[in-house]
Amino acid sequence: MKKIFFIILFLCFSFCFSQNVIQKLNLSEAALELTKHKVVYDPSYFSINYPNGDVPSDKGVCTDVIIRAYRKLGIDLQKEVHEDMKAHFNIYPKKMGFENNR
Repeated sequence: MKKIFFIILFLCFSFCFSQNVIQKLNLSEAALELTKHKVVYDPSYFSINYPNGDVPSDKGVCTDVIIRAYRKLGIDLQKEVHEDMKAHFNIYPKKMGFENNR
């Protein structure tokens, strides 16, 4: 019985580890694929939808590449960061360039 337990535990650990590696590879592949798109650097402010909003696909800055790569994996990084900051703002650095720091 112990042997079966350890085999199952090992398989679960191996599966979780391999999924993590696969997701990292997929993120890298998604980011590399985005480098093939014609995008002009444009730091202008754009009003976007929330969640899943994006600036025009032919415009953006470096963070837009990261956000778009995560979206290809089904993760809305902007939403995740917003929700984390909303829930844990008190543990974020006090000086982040915002005029209205709490």
